[in-house]
Amino acid sequence: MSDNQIPFLFDIPTVSQLTDKIKALLEQNFVDILVEGETSNVNQSRNGHYYFTLKDADAALPCVIWRSTAQRLDINLTDGQQIVVGGDIQVYPPHGRYQMIVSLVQQAGIGKLQQAFEKLKAKLKAEGLFDDHHKKPLPKFPERIGVVTSSTGAAFQDIRSTLEKRWPLAEVKLYHASVQGVNAAPEIVKGIEYFSSNKNVDVLIIGRGGGSLEDLWPFNEESVARAVFASEVPVISAVGHEVDFSISDFVADGRAATPTQAAVMAVPDINEIRFLVEDYSRKLEIHTSGAIELYKDKVSNLAKSYALQVVKQKIESAHSEVNRLQEHLAHRSSNLIRNHKDRLTELNHILDLKNPNEPLEKGFTRVWQGEKWIRSANQLEKDSAFDIEWKDNRISVDR
Repeated sequence: MSDNQIPFLFDIPTVSQLTDKIKALLEQNFVDILVEGETSNVNQSRNGHYYFTLKDADAALPCVIWRSTAQRLDINLTDGQQIVVGGDIQVYPPHGRYQMIVSLVQQAGIGKLQQAFEKLKAKLKAEGLFDDHHKKPLPKFPERIGVVTSSTGAAFQDIRSTLEKRWPLAEVKLYHASVQGVNAAPEIVKGIEYFSSNKNVDVLIIGRGGGSLEDLWPFNEESVARAVFASEVPVISAVGHEVDFSISDFVADGRAATPTQAAVMAVPDINEIRFLVEDYSRKLEIHTSGAIELYKDKVSNLAKSYALQVVKQKIESAHSEVNRLQEHLAHRSSNLIRNHKDRLTELNHILDLKNPNEPLEKGFTRVWQGEKWIRSANQLEKDSAFDIEWKDNRISVDR
């Protein structure tokens, strides 16, 4: 038998047989286990099932959460979450692969979270998301303020009460989002994107009250950081811790240690504005009064000056000359009118004397033949008809 020939053995298993042995081995020994990692390639099917990969630096584990389990857990998975999952290992023979059927989802422990925090912080810093030149200025006098936090938490009550005291002119709009657990990051992202896309606020506050690193972790998620960076509206991050920073603090346009401080940062104090307006009003009144008195003195001194007296005399002299000319013009105009009136009367008298109808007014008559005025007997055609005209009538005479 040559070296390349395989010895004939009766116990060589088929692929299915081998897979069944692997399936039995894995599924019997890896039941109700816990495993920690970072989510990636998260996809929710039309049926509501979640398919994703749980990974670390060296390996990856395919995972499935069936729809009924997802509804029971009330979760909303996204890429980049650091979580602990519990469940069973299952082998799927048609594909020759194993996967974990997840029945439990929890936030990862503090050690892993701290590692994930430092890793993400270094990554985003290298990309320039923390650079100051990207940060938008906060408006000085906002009219509309958006808040992304839990509607039932104390943080929103602190923000609202502080805004009402400091700047009651502003309208406060709340977008409810979970601020703890695996659902929190996706809901916070949706809130930020809602205000950013609608541009219906002037400034946005995101945050919550204090808590442990696990409690505050949603504000360290990469998806939240990128939503803050992409926001068209200036964002103030207030995650309720005095000393430590969250990833959202580094990316946001403003960072506040507490929700109350975020409200103070977002708006001016209306009482300070009132005092400032009153102070400016007093200064303006003082400066205006002083300017008026100064110009009064200047005008008074100018009125007493020699140059102004000379100008005044010239004006008075010119005024006298204007009055004299006006009187002279009035006298000449009166004479011209009177002369023209006499001449008009004279012309009317002449017209009356030359009036061809004057003899008719005195009782005389005219003789007309056709349109010709017969002024002498030799002008009359004796065989033709003629007209006789009085002042008030005209008759025809036939021959």
